[in-house]
Amino acid sequence: MNESREQAGSSAPRQNADRKPEGEISASLLSRLSDQLDRVARNMEAAEIRDYIELTHKPVKLIIRNLISGTFRGIGIAIGFTFFAATIVYILQMLGKLNLPIVGDYIADIVRIVQQQLQINPY
Repeated sequence: MNESREQAGSSAPRQNADRKPEGEISASLLSRLSDQLDRVARNMEAAEIRDYIELTHKPVKLIIRNLISGTFRGIGIAIGFTFFAATIVYILQMLGKLNLPIVGDYIADIVRIVQQQLQINPY
């Protein structure tokens, strides 16, 4: 029985010798952590997080940027819709000239209504 206690007691110091103190971190863990931090930093740079953070600290710059982008977006939508509507009216006029039995009358009515509205309310 004493021998078993001695063996149990002798194995305990070996286990403690293999373990590192709680404050010590292995080099492989530090290397993996460093790699992960590098990946996070690269991803943040790719997402341009810094620019967003700067904008939150400068609200006037954010307002000006949004005002300018909104203005140009609105102008682009207006120009795009104008070209789209003009194209549709042109196509309808061409179809109206073909004198298709049912479709031609319907399209001619639409073109006539659009032309009347343009004469009444010239923009």
